[in-house]
Amino acid sequence: MIELSNKRVIGPVIRLHPSDNVVVARIDASIGMSVPDEQFTIRSQVPAGYKIAARKISKGEPILKYNVIVGFAASDIEAGSMVHSHNTEFKEFDRDYAHASAYKPVDFIPDGERATFKGIVREDGKVGTRNYIGILSTVNCSATVVKKIAEYFTPEKLAEYPNVDGVVAFSHSIGCGMEMTGEPMQLLRRTMAGYARHPNLAAALIIGLGCERNQLKGLLEQEGLNPNSRLHTLIMQETGGTRKTIEAGISAVKDLLPVANLSTRSAVSASHLCVGLQCGGSDGFSSITANPALGAAVDILVRHGGTGILSETPEIYGVEHTLTRRAVSKEVGEKLIERIRWWKDEYSVNRDVQINGNVSPGNQIGGLANIFEKSLGSSMKGGTGPLMNVYKYAEPVITKGFVFMDTPGFDPVSATGQIAGGANLIAFTTGRGSMFGSKPAPCIKLATNSPMFNRLEEDMDINCGEILDGNISVQEMGQQIFQLFLKIASGEKTKSEKLGLGDHEFVPWQIGIMS
Repeated sequence: MIELSNKRVIGPVIRLHPSDNVVVARIDASIGMSVPDEQFTIRSQVPAGYKIAARKISKGEPILKYNVIVGFAASDIEAGSMVHSHNTEFKEFDRDYAHASAYKPVDFIPDGERATFKGIVREDGKVGTRNYIGILSTVNCSATVVKKIAEYFTPEKLAEYPNVDGVVAFSHSIGCGMEMTGEPMQLLRRTMAGYARHPNLAAALIIGLGCERNQLKGLLEQEGLNPNSRLHTLIMQETGGTRKTIEAGISAVKDLLPVANLSTRSAVSASHLCVGLQCGGSDGFSSITANPALGAAVDILVRHGGTGILSETPEIYGVEHTLTRRAVSKEVGEKLIERIRWWKDEYSVNRDVQINGNVSPGNQIGGLANIFEKSLGSSMKGGTGPLMNVYKYAEPVITKGFVFMDTPGFDPVSATGQIAGGANLIAFTTGRGSMFGSKPAPCIKLATNSPMFNRLEEDMDINCGEILDGNISVQEMGQQIFQLFLKIASGEKTKSEKLGLGDHEFVPWQIGIMS
């Protein structure tokens, strides 16, 4: 487990762990600035969020942050020097997975004392946080049709249905030219099915072309979907083409709206919350403020019986041993390692992608040298509790507590898998300033630092930079985030919802070949 309780602010720097050989610049640090408690003088200009050598680090020596290896010195580094990609190297090292060795059961809050929110209880007992009608395309060939249908239902046309949050299209770029069997097709279909049966949808309409490889009939059969009053289907080649299918789709949605509008909110337990955990545009403060604060909120949520889904497999690489040790069983730990081995040994071999070391230019500018350092912060979003299960992309998440879903690090693709799995909220931390939003699950944005929050306040829901400013503790911020979960789940709009984001962020993972 990553030890988070040893952080100390020492003038212009932050020491994260007594054993670390680096500290983090709390503010922009100048040459000649003295750090008496650390017994060094800063030798170079160091931007806020970047690492500084706290002592001489010899070539080849591990760089330790939170007492976790985040790289190796590429040359001798003098105390007071900036430590970044120019003088560190990424290389593999052995990690002891020690499956389930640090497992501790959750100290649950009794049922009668758990927090509540105002949710929408569906016929199957699942609880939604929003009330949309969704229109899905089986293939890119029906993408324009589903968008035209959704565009028809303007706010003015929906005014007489105040309990309906909107009509939203979920189109994508695949569905044909791909393998008809195997994981690529199965993944697309379970993603679509996860949206079609999502508790944040009052009803769904699925539209196919007719000759695509992702046949509507095959989708319904594989996923056990049965057309009914809540699920309608259309095939363009049988309906009469583009115009007639748009007209038929509009007519179908008009029939669904009065029923969808009957949905009302009632008080339900926080155990019905399932939060997808995301980070994007991460920086050097992500592991100090927003990510551990979100982790603290997840710990609270799990005690109330809820679920947090950590994902982005490349962004736990290098610290996966801190998760396997917390696994509920050896089998769960091994499921996580199996997913990582698939990424390393099959999917990403010799590819210039994150899991092989290189993070994005924005991450580099934000102070993160490589994927090990990024993963250190990313993994903190899941909190400190036991890892209860591991899921493949878009599989239905049925285990309560802290779980993991295998996804890429690309946020729209990752969040799409989480929502398909059942996430009815998304919580998204960012240091550089990501502008992501999602539907049908609302997205809460958490800023890592105050300058970015103040610059992008229209897009950010909460400022975790208050931790860095010394105004609040990580645990107190975690409690604030948990309370925001309850408010947003009860219908309060997020910043991304107010800006209208989420109409173009349905992006299923394309893992197969095209032909």
